[in-house]
Amino acid sequence: MKRVAIEFSYDGTDFFGYQRQNDVRTVQGELEKALERVFKTSIQTYAAGRTDTGVHASGQVASFDIPSERLSELDIRNAINANLPRDIYVKKAWFVHENFNPRYEAKKRIYHYFILNSKSNDIFLRRYTWWFPYKLNVEAMREAATYLVGEHDFTAFSKRGEDDTNPIRTISALRILRLKKDLILIRVEGISYLRGMVRSLVANLIKVGTNQWKPEHILEVLESKDRSKSAGLAPAHGLFLYKVLF
Repeated sequence: MKRVAIEFSYDGTDFFGYQRQNDVRTVQGELEKALERVFKTSIQTYAAGRTDTGVHASGQVASFDIPSERLSELDIRNAINANLPRDIYVKKAWFVHENFNPRYEAKKRIYHYFILNSKSNDIFLRRYTWWFPYKLNVEAMREAATYLVGEHDFTAFSKRGEDDTNPIRTISALRILRLKKDLILIRVEGISYLRGMVRSLVANLIKVGTNQWKPEHILEVLESKDRSKSAGLAPAHGLFLYKVLF
């Protein structure tokens, strides 16, 4: 047996999230079906993170054991891609040590959130950006973001989840970039996140961007540890798991 890691991308539009579920289409489910077709046996995979329904990835990482000793890394990548649906693509495969698990060995997970900030919608971007046709004060959003960097209790910026027993998380960087006149990127870097945390951060920053909140109000929400004080969640389709670093 050899343990393999893959970096892969997927369009989350037509998936009910990453994690395998009965009777619905998921990324993990489709990946494991492809692996079973390639290796003629059931193979369990372990991912660096679970994305919600509609969320995309350009740099998801998963690991699994394969029974074949003869295939090269390139052979493995090509064989899996030949059996995957068109909305999943393996970018590279490599051999790792026998205990490698991307969930526990990841040193940083980077998420990108895209906002189409224009009066007119672009139907070709509708699956991958949040169309927000109102003026945004990016400088105020950047000021608000400074309150979120560091180690905090992010309870107010999360969805309820039984597995989120420890609400303390560390954001190492939070940048807001205007890539083009009408395209805004919110880049969040950290080791791990609570459920829905990145989408909640975006929704709250938007409140500041529309001048409904002053930048320092973000700190009040953070310190409240109260989800009802939060602005809720930004739409899933603007979010990408961009990169996992080890």
